[in-house]
Amino acid sequence: MPRSRPLRRNDHFVPGSCTKVFLDTNVFVYAVDGHSQEKRALCRDLISEVTRGGRAVISTQVLQEFFVVATKKLGIDPLDAKRLMRSFENMEIVTVNPRHIGEAVDCSVLNRISFWDALIVVCAESAACDLLATEDLNDGQIIRGVKISNPVGKA
Repeated sequence: MPRSRPLRRNDHFVPGSCTKVFLDTNVFVYAVDGHSQEKRALCRDLISEVTRGGRAVISTQVLQEFFVVATKKLGIDPLDAKRLMRSFENMEIVTVNPRHIGEAVDCSVLNRISFWDALIVVCAESAACDLLATEDLNDGQIIRGVKISNPVGKA
């Protein structure tokens, strides 16, 4: 069924496509943060779309970062955050390993990005994702064959 509105103004995310999408931590944080209703709605729509289509990918890093941000910055009770994280279990989860870490060091140096952003890129690449939804890197940039798309853009 077609959506009433696109997920992205710039059409990086195409509803109903087969593209695997790696979701960075900030997508989940905005989905539960009440400070920007527009960002919250955009991120919830994105999560719903890619999860429903079996295209959502995350990593153990995303799980860890979400728990810390949700509890420390958003003030969510730790057990409530844990319950929220259970909904992530229906996504493909990349377990970060020493090979990913070594490749992230190289990616960080070569692309002049933070180690943590590089680790997200490496995990997205390892899961054969075409897109990485994050606000932490440049929209439209391609790193290691993964296209960066900012799901909240100018929201």
